[in-house]
Amino acid sequence: MQRSELSQAFALCRPALLCAAAFSLVINILMLTGSLYMMQIYDRVLSSQSGETLVFLTMIALGSLAVMTLVDLARGRVTAGVGVWLEQHLGQLTLERAIGDTIAGRDYRAEALRDLATLRGFMAGPALLMLFDTPWAPIYLALVYILHPTLGHVALAGTLLLLGFAILNDLWTRQPTAVAGRAGLAAQRIAESTVRNAEVVDALGMTSALGRRWLAAIRRAAAEQAIADFRGASLVATSKFLRQALQVAILGVGAWLVIRHEVTSGAMIAASITMGRALAPVEQAMGTWKSITQAIQARRRLTAAFQRPAARPETMPLPAPTGALSVENVSCAAPVNGRLLLRGVTFRVNPGEVVAIIGPSAAGKSVLARLLVGVKQAASGAVRLDGADVHTWGREDLGRSIGYLPQDVELFAGTVLDNIARLGDATPEEIVEAAKMAGVHEMVLSLEKGYETQIGDGGSHISGGQRQRIALARALLRRPRFVVLDEPNSNLDTEGEECLNSAIAALKADGASVVVIAHRPSILVHADKVLVLRAGVVEAFGPRGEILQRLNGVHQPRQAPAAAAAVLDPAGAKPGASLSVF
Repeated sequence: MQRSELSQAFALCRPALLCAAAFSLVINILMLTGSLYMMQIYDRVLSSQSGETLVFLTMIALGSLAVMTLVDLARGRVTAGVGVWLEQHLGQLTLERAIGDTIAGRDYRAEALRDLATLRGFMAGPALLMLFDTPWAPIYLALVYILHPTLGHVALAGTLLLLGFAILNDLWTRQPTAVAGRAGLAAQRIAESTVRNAEVVDALGMTSALGRRWLAAIRRAAAEQAIADFRGASLVATSKFLRQALQVAILGVGAWLVIRHEVTSGAMIAASITMGRALAPVEQAMGTWKSITQAIQARRRLTAAFQRPAARPETMPLPAPTGALSVENVSCAAPVNGRLLLRGVTFRVNPGEVVAIIGPSAAGKSVLARLLVGVKQAASGAVRLDGADVHTWGREDLGRSIGYLPQDVELFAGTVLDNIARLGDATPEEIVEAAKMAGVHEMVLSLEKGYETQIGDGGSHISGGQRQRIALARALLRRPRFVVLDEPNSNLDTEGEECLNSAIAALKADGASVVVIAHRPSILVHADKVLVLRAGVVEAFGPRGEILQRLNGVHQPRQAPAAAAAVLDPAGAKPGASLSVF
C-alpha cells in the first residue's frame, strides 16, 4: 500500500530525529555529572581535605555542564527545525486538502491547518524532548541498583507508582478532553460564521441569538474541560507529593544504610540525585500529557485526511485550451443526501460563442457553473474543455486560461491590484488590460490610492457593485479562452451592466467561449444560444431567438425580454405569457 504524503514527510524527518536522539544520549550521560560530583565530594574531597582535588573536580563538572547546555540547545534547534520543516513541507498539500474537503462538504476543513500547527508545536515543545529522555529512566534506575539494591527497590517502586499516575491521568481525562475539543470547534465555527455575516447579524438583530448559541457551545466545552483539568490537577498534585515523599524515602533509606556501613554518604546523595533524574521524564509526562494526546489526535485526523483520495489526480501539463466546451450527459448529486441536483445535462459551446443559462431559482444553475470550471466533480458524465476533463485538469495550468465569477463574490484582504492579479505575479499591463476590459479602470483610479487601495477582508471597504466589478476584472485577467459568469450583474447599476455587456462582447470578439448564468434578461443581448434549466434538467437549448420565441409562445423577437423574464421569474410573468415548454 502506498504511503500517504504525511507518512512520507515523517519518514524524511527520521534522520533529524535520530540526530536529536543522539544528542539526548550525550545529554543524559552528562546528566550524571551532578551525581558523580557529589559522590566524589563526599567520598574523596571531604575525607582527604584536598583543595586541588576539589578544584579539579569542579572544573570537570562545570565543563561537562557547559557541554550539556550546548548540546541541549542544539537538540532544541533540531526538533524546532523539524517542526517548522514539517509545516512548510505539508502546508501547501494540507491547504489543498482543506479546500477539497470544503468543496466536498466534509466537516474536517480548516481544522487540518490547525492540526498541522499542533504537530509543529509538539515537535518544538518540551513533550517531544521528554519522550527522548524517557528511555533513559531504566538506565538511571540500574545505576541506583548498582549503588545498592535496596535503594534501587525504592527508586523502582516510585517510578512505577508515578508511571501508573501518568497512565491514569490519560485514561481519566481522555474522554472529557475529546468532548471539550469537539465543543470548542463547534463554538469556533459559530463565531466565524457570525463574524463572516456581521452585516446581516447586526441588521436583523441576531446578535443575541447567535451569542446564546456560541455561549452554549462554550459552556459545554468549558464544563468538559473543567472536569479534565480538575482530574489532571488532582493527579499532578498527588504525584508532586509522591515525588517529594520518594526523595525523603530514598534519603532516609540511604542514611540508614550509611549507619549500617553498607553505602557511603556520597553514594546516598548520588542515589537521590540519580533517582530524581529517573523520575523526571515520568513527572514531566504528567504536565505534557495533554499536548501529547493533542498531537496524537491531530496526527490521526491528518492521516485520515491524507489517506482519502486526492480531489484531483496529478496529470501532465496540457496546452492552453481554445475554449471548446462539451458537457456530456452530466449528473450531479448533493454530497449530504445524494439527491440529484442535475440530471443528464448535455450541450456544447464553441469558441467565440456566448451561451446564457436561465431558469428559476434552485434549478441547478450555480451547481452547473461549478461543474463547468471543475470545482465540483460530476457523479456521471463529463465536462470537457478541448477534450480534457476539466475536473482532472491541473488547476494552476487551467486557471491561467479560464475566468470564473461566482455568484457569491469573494475578494481577499489586500489591494485592488492584488485581487485583479489573483494574488499572483501578473504584470501591470495585464492588470490594467483586465480592468479596462471589465470597464473598471476609471472606477479604480477614482479610489483613494487607485490600484494600491486596500479593500479590506472580503472587500469590506468597498461597495457590493465595486466588489463584483473587480471580481469581473479578476476573471478576465490575461484574456481567458473560457469564461463562466454566475449572476454577474446581481449587484450592478446601469453603468455596470453596460460595462459587463461590453466585456462579454469583447470576449466573444476575441474568440473566447462564454457561459453566462442570468436572472435579468438585459444580459442576454450578446447570447448566441440559450439553455433553459429547471429542476436540474435541460428543458430547452438552441439559438437565442428560437428559444425565447418558444418560451413566449409567439414569433416576435421584440417580446423576447418578456419571455426571458417569465422564465427567470415565473411569479412575475405577465398574464398573457406562456410557459408551455415547462
